[in-house]
Order: sequence, then structure tokens, then C-alpha cells
Amino acid sequence: MTDTTDSSEPQSEPGKPEPKVSTADATHPDEAPTPDPEPGDEADGDEPKKKSALRELAILAVIAITLYYVMLTFVARPYLIPSESMEPTLHGCSGCVGDRIMVDKITYRFGSPHPGDVIVFKGPPPWNLGYKSIRSNNTALRWVQNALSFIGFVPPDENDLVKRVIATEGQTVQCRADTGLTVNGKPLKEPFLNSATMMADPAMYPCLGSEFGPVTVPPGRLWVMGDNRTHSADSRAHCTSIPADALKGILCTGDPMTGTVPVPNVIGKARFIVWPPSRWGGVGSVNPQQGQ
Repeated sequence: MTDTTDSSEPQSEPGKPEPKVSTADATHPDEAPTPDPEPGDEADGDEPKKKSALRELAILAVIAITLYYVMLTFVARPYLIPSESMEPTLHGCSGCVGDRIMVDKITYRFGSPHPGDVIVFKGPPPWNLGYKSIRSNNTALRWVQNALSFIGFVPPDENDLVKRVIATEGQTVQCRADTGLTVNGKPLKEPFLNSATMMADPAMYPCLGSEFGPVTVPPGRLWVMGDNRTHSADSRAHCTSIPADALKGILCTGDPMTGTVPVPNVIGKARFIVWPPSRWGGVGSVNPQQGQ
């Protein structure tokens, strides 16, 4: 006798394929199948992503511009050297590409300039006489020049000057052929002068120009001079003289206010040469009064 076993599973008929059963239908009979995406749906989904990316880029650009503006206003700013008055420390010439320097605007918020510092300052009223705008008369070109000036590729359209501090408030500066340049009666040591640049030897021409002084620097003001003494319109060129002394060839014996620079006019201290790459390096602050 042969035993038989009942089975609940359907038996496939010979010669016919077994039926396939959907796992999703078996597990979740009430769940509708996910339809295939229609053509164009993926493009519609990418559009919001593109808009979000553009919005993020715009926000980052605004933040970068704001931070750069804050840096230029309160921290540091690039300046283009427009003349040769600070050769060989800083290269520059009228109508050519000079050094671009980074000016530290923080240091003098917590202190005053010292002898030997190379500073950028706004020319006082007596220094602005005869100054002419360097901007184009074309409105569009002038706008471009102002924008490039903001990032230091074009000189600012104002009488911003670069000189070295020689004497500070209360100090008396003068120059005579027999003693040379002195502060409080003591000769200075100025290794930043270069005879070849000035085309004059300080040993033979101690004043590198006319004799001047004595000038006592008023409170809150500075006496400044260029390193290229024979090509620098500095404190010597702007101070007044008593007529009798002027006839003797001695300058700057009158009002000292006209030849000195107010400390509040100082924009900052020259720290680095940032362009051209061949000139990268710091701007030295050599105190000419050292050892006095």
C-alpha cells in the first residue's frame, strides 16, 4: 500500500512555466506599485538644485565682498607707489608701474608713528596746492579707475603720500652743511639713503639740498622726508621761511605747522611690498635716531 500526502501548493502542469509571484504584492497587498518616472521629471527636479546653488554662490560672493571692504577700511589696504621719492626703499615713477604696498591701518589705532616708520598719509592743505585729479574725464573710464584704485591697482584720486618719519612732536630738526641732518642737535644714521639713487653723496652734500631749520615739531604732528632726498617734495618743501633766512638759503624757519603732518592724517604704516613678485618683502622701519 502506498501512502499519499496532501499539498496545499499548486502543482505546475508538465510543459508549462511556473507562475511568478510578486514579493511586494505578497507582502503588502494593499500597497500600489510605484510608477516609473515620466520623461522630463528628472530635469524638473534639477532646477531647484541649480537655483539653490546659485543662491549660495551669491550669498558667498556678498560675504566675501563685505569682508574685503571691512579689511580695506579697518585692517589693511593696498596702495600703488606713484613717484620715485622713496627710492630705493620703494620703487615708483610717474606714469609707470610702481611697487604695490600693503598698509597696516591697525597699528596707529593703538599708538603713534615713531621715527623711521614709513607711513602713508593724506596731504595737509598746504601740501595740496596745485594738486590735479588723475582721473579721466570719461565717466565710464573714471568709474573703472575708482574701482581699480579700491583694490590698489590705480593710485587714489587724492593727495596720499608716502614718506619716512624723521622727527616727532617736541623734537627739533635742522640741517647744516657742517653738521648734516640732526634731531635735537644729534646727527642721524640713515642707512636707507643711496648715493647712486640720489645722484649726490651725503658726505659731500650733507643736506642734499638747501639748509633748513631749526624746526621744532608742534604737538600732534610729524616731520617727514623721502628716502630719495634730491627728488622728494617733503616737509622741507612745504614749511614757511623768514624772508631774511630765505635770502641766506636757509629754509623752514617760519611757521612749522605748514611743513609738518598732523598725526590724524596718517592712514597707516607701510608693511609689505605685495607686487611685483620680484619685490616681495617687508618695508623696514629703521630708526635714524637709534643710538642717540
